[in-house]
Amino acid sequence: MKSRGRIIAFFLIVLVFLGTIGISVTGIAKNINLGLDLQGGFEVLYEVTPVDESQEVTKSLLEGTVQTLNDRVNRLGISEAVINIEGENRIRVELAGVDNQADARDMLATSAQLSFRDVNDNELLNGLDVKEGAASQDFDPNTNAPIVSLQLKDASKFAEVTSKIAAMGEPNNLLVIWMDYQEGDSFAEEVTKAEPKFVSAPRVSETLNTSNVMISGNFTVESAKQLADIINSGSLPVHMTEIYSNSVGAQFGEKALDQTMAAGAIGIVFIFIFMLIVYRFPGLIAVINLIFYVYLVLLVYELMNGVLTLSGIAGLILGVGMAVDANVITFERIKEELRLGKSVKSSFNAGSKSSFSAILDSNITSLIAAGVLFIFGTSSVKGFATMLIISILVSFITNIYGSRLLLGLWVKSGFLNKRKSWFAVKQKDIRDIADTSVVEPKVFNRTWNITKHRKKFFSVTMIMIIVGAISVAFLQFNPGVDFTSGSRIEVVSDSSITAEEVEAGFQELSLEPESIVLSGDNNDIAVTRFSTVLSDAEVAEVQHYFNEKYGNAPTVSVVSPIVGQELVKNAIYAVAIAAVFMIIYVTIRFEFYSAVTSVITLIHDAFIILAVFSITQLEFDLIIVSAILTIVGNTINNTVVIFDRLRENIRNEKRITTFKQLEAVVNRSVVQSITRTMNTAITTIFGVVVFLFVGAPAITGFAFAMLIGLVIGVYSSLFVAPQLWLIWRGKTIQSNPIEYKVKKRIDGPQV
Repeated sequence: MKSRGRIIAFFLIVLVFLGTIGISVTGIAKNINLGLDLQGGFEVLYEVTPVDESQEVTKSLLEGTVQTLNDRVNRLGISEAVINIEGENRIRVELAGVDNQADARDMLATSAQLSFRDVNDNELLNGLDVKEGAASQDFDPNTNAPIVSLQLKDASKFAEVTSKIAAMGEPNNLLVIWMDYQEGDSFAEEVTKAEPKFVSAPRVSETLNTSNVMISGNFTVESAKQLADIINSGSLPVHMTEIYSNSVGAQFGEKALDQTMAAGAIGIVFIFIFMLIVYRFPGLIAVINLIFYVYLVLLVYELMNGVLTLSGIAGLILGVGMAVDANVITFERIKEELRLGKSVKSSFNAGSKSSFSAILDSNITSLIAAGVLFIFGTSSVKGFATMLIISILVSFITNIYGSRLLLGLWVKSGFLNKRKSWFAVKQKDIRDIADTSVVEPKVFNRTWNITKHRKKFFSVTMIMIIVGAISVAFLQFNPGVDFTSGSRIEVVSDSSITAEEVEAGFQELSLEPESIVLSGDNNDIAVTRFSTVLSDAEVAEVQHYFNEKYGNAPTVSVVSPIVGQELVKNAIYAVAIAAVFMIIYVTIRFEFYSAVTSVITLIHDAFIILAVFSITQLEFDLIIVSAILTIVGNTINNTVVIFDRLRENIRNEKRITTFKQLEAVVNRSVVQSITRTMNTAITTIFGVVVFLFVGAPAITGFAFAMLIGLVIGVYSSLFVAPQLWLIWRGKTIQSNPIEYKVKKRIDGPQV
């Protein structure tokens, strides 16, 4: 009766969870905020300098600026704005789903320092003289043209000013109205230009004793309303200089979302099928658990009010691969115990117990990489890191408390006692439990002596490093605007386009691109590079022109030199700091030899990825740094799992005094880890391949870097790191034998 109750409990738990998911998942998906790369919009990083030179940029000044910017954004009707202070003098603004990006940028960037001056540029009135919130869009009673009307606080002061202007006589009796007048601006120079910097310059021929002022000019109703909104929102106490921007057309974002979601769905379905085929009944448990996992990650992200980006979705899919890894480690250990002739219950308990430390160590080292990525990353990279951190934590919890609970209910019911084949274990592979002889592990039904070929592996590694070093030295890289400076524009069409017609379009705008590279399935995307930083006006012209021509607003990224330099510096810091923390953690959990070997391996993998990008001359941008740091975490993950198995085998040996004995233990550990490493890699690699061919072009480079990194990560963790450790530790084995000392073991919760 108790056995039947456990099975009923299993189905009740699954039905309750699936029912909860079915009821709430649609609402959760709708409530998740989409980033600008999934719905269009723009992102701008401003460098802040005070209007008054005697003033310093303090935290309170920046906070006041952010408050004013939020007010302006609210007047645009945007509720999902993200405005953050970065560093000591920067503010990053992200506005997704903005229809008119040019107007939004104008409203944000202006300091709104309203001033009334004479033709000699002497200030007579400023924004402090204007009644707060009194500006509005109106119409001129004589011409019916759109104007901006506002109220002054003191009518007598305005009368005094107009009297002074009228006394100057024609043609100098002009009241020049400026917005953001700066030192060096001159009415005499601006008045000759087709588009002067001042707003308007009405003629004053008599004293005006009123507090109502009309600002006329070449306004449309929309531009007059925008100016009124800016005046009402108040002036900023700072000047904001744009040093980085990224604009994404709405059509491009929608297409990217569809492509990425399709790629993600295909990748997850493949993982489900793979787990069912390879692990059978435990694979079914894993599939149920992965459904819970995806739901919980989205739920946590929604509760955190996170902004989901393209790279965030990629982080979610990679997290699925890591969740699979935790299940694979556990299932492989259970299968090993079953092959020794143990009962299903004993195998389940032993496999769960022995796999916990490997899962814990691999997840913590991956968290270190994700944490460093979050600290040093910017916007989209930070979003990717956030999703990766959530994925790692949720995958750990769902495996330890989800998969083990669900599988444990079946195991403890006794239903699986005589059904070992349900664990994908063949009867012929199961030994008699009385047979305690040592049998070398097999892969593909044969034994392998991998350590014997270590010189071959080292030779292959050296060749890759030498070729990579030559390429990096002579070909160097093809850095994106993220790491240099300039502008990058992705022109998107619904049909194929040619570089010549795109170039002709830029020539019409009086712009000369440095390079144009066609991409996309039908050559429907033209990636254009400029060595110069395009102005706001030029960006607006480019977006309007190509939107009219192809029906899609192009994606525009503009980066100043200072930002590119900082990104390079932060990327180096990130890798270095991640390496230091990993050495510390692995030394504590294992030993110094293992720690240094692990870090050498991850540096090896990072360098190989850099070498591949140097050889292929593919564009190297900020998102590639995310991929490299993710691979760093993945490599250390794989290596730690193998070292965990090595530690266990050393424990079984008790004492190792010869190189030959150590070599045998290393070989056994590697062979025992091959199946787990390959199965985890296959699931993750397939997901990445789908992103590479089906996903949005914006993450193609990321997917390619991940693919190279995953393949080289399997190679280095199996064939380089253990052999390197063997050579290094083997040199001291006679003078310093390895003896297992009893330590408190971390076994995890028992289910």
